[in-house]
Amino acid sequence: MSRICLFPGTFDPVTLGHVDIIDRALPLFDKIVVGIGLNSAKAPMFTPEQRLKWINELYEHDARVEGAIYEGLTIDFCRTIGARFILRGIRYVSDFEYEKTIADANRTMDRSIETIFLTGEPKYTSVASTIVRDIIRNGGDATPFLPERVAHSISTQPI
Repeated sequence: MSRICLFPGTFDPVTLGHVDIIDRALPLFDKIVVGIGLNSAKAPMFTPEQRLKWINELYEHDARVEGAIYEGLTIDFCRTIGARFILRGIRYVSDFEYEKTIADANRTMDRSIETIFLTGEPKYTSVASTIVRDIIRNGGDATPFLPERVAHSISTQPI
């Protein structure tokens, strides 16, 4: 049985912190699906299609990583793609408290799907999509927080 993992999030935009978690999780799984969740409570800066394009470009040379867009419960999408694991990145203790609550709810809904937490590299602790979007909206340079391809793409499109 293949070890398929879902890494869910908004990835708005994809940051170096996201890439760090994906890259360090690759040895643990046969396949990582980076799931761009559509959340009606959030107003994203970038379209789901743009975020999917970034994921696919960043990992175009690694067939173990693929992007996908999904709507609804993460646990349901795991079942759809055959994922037995959910990957979550943790930067701070507060992240863990929030993520553990979600993991507990997911485990209640389906005990066969396990959540795996990876802590981010210390150098990426301050990298959050919310902060990056704020920098971009206010005309700042978000390049230090973004993969080169993402930064280049953002610099060439109107915001």
